[in-house]
Amino acid sequence: MSRTVYLNGAWLSEDEAKVSVFDRGFLFADAIYEVTAVISGKLVDFAGHAARLRRSLDALGIPAPVSENQLLSLHKEIARRNALLDGLIYLQISRGAQDRDFLFPEGLHPTFVMFTQAKQVLDNPRWKSGISVQTSPEGRWANRQIKTVQLLYSSLAKVNAARDGFDDVLFVEDGFITEASSANFHMITPEGTLVTRDLSNALLHGITRGSILDLARKAGLRAEERAFIPEEAKGAAETFITSATSFVMPVVSIDGHTIGDGTPGPVSRRLLDLYIEDRLANGESITD
Repeated sequence: MSRTVYLNGAWLSEDEAKVSVFDRGFLFADAIYEVTAVISGKLVDFAGHAARLRRSLDALGIPAPVSENQLLSLHKEIARRNALLDGLIYLQISRGAQDRDFLFPEGLHPTFVMFTQAKQVLDNPRWKSGISVQTSPEGRWANRQIKTVQLLYSSLAKVNAARDGFDDVLFVEDGFITEASSANFHMITPEGTLVTRDLSNALLHGITRGSILDLARKAGLRAEERAFIPEEAKGAAETFITSATSFVMPVVSIDGHTIGDGTPGPVSRRLLDLYIEDRLANGESITD
């Protein structure tokens, strides 16, 4: 069944939707994106994703094509049109189309695309087994707090890790872990403290990251935001990554070094359960 996508104010079948070959998102990666999960008909962390979208647009000087209220309505509408109760909603906004030139004029009309991906977000088998990661030198651009579509370095690093038998990468810069290819990284110290990298331009300001920190602190877990090296992570009781697509994903080995007993730990499982429970209770319904 063909999906219905949203393109610049029109609802089209996925086969009909076309973007100009002169679009700056295609030619220069001059675009930003967001991904919002849908679970049991509820939008997960929509407000956080909408706020980050605005920050990314402002940082690049791209005008917002719609208001936040309109954006919420579009999320609900695209979910309804595609009968999406569980899965992902992807949106991308580029600066627009013009003849290829590093310079761009004022007043370009942004290209705004949305599509859905049906997926059993709440039935991830890797939550039970965990994943393995490989450390890799950081080589992405310096403004990683902006969620741009410049994902080639992350993609190639993850492909190389997969060829080596790993599930993902951990980027390391100046000796310190920044984040995974498309997720924030966390550890539980032997003393039971949750530690994750402090926010800066070195990493994406993850919406799920922030939600997990809030839930952890409300649950009485001590949390620290600071830099740490791979050796400290390898000595942790538990490690995990957080993202809009995997929520809380246990990491059971780093560079072949087993974390804890090599199985997902109780703290990451508790945080995952708390997160899902809270989002099912408080997420924005697509039918409202």
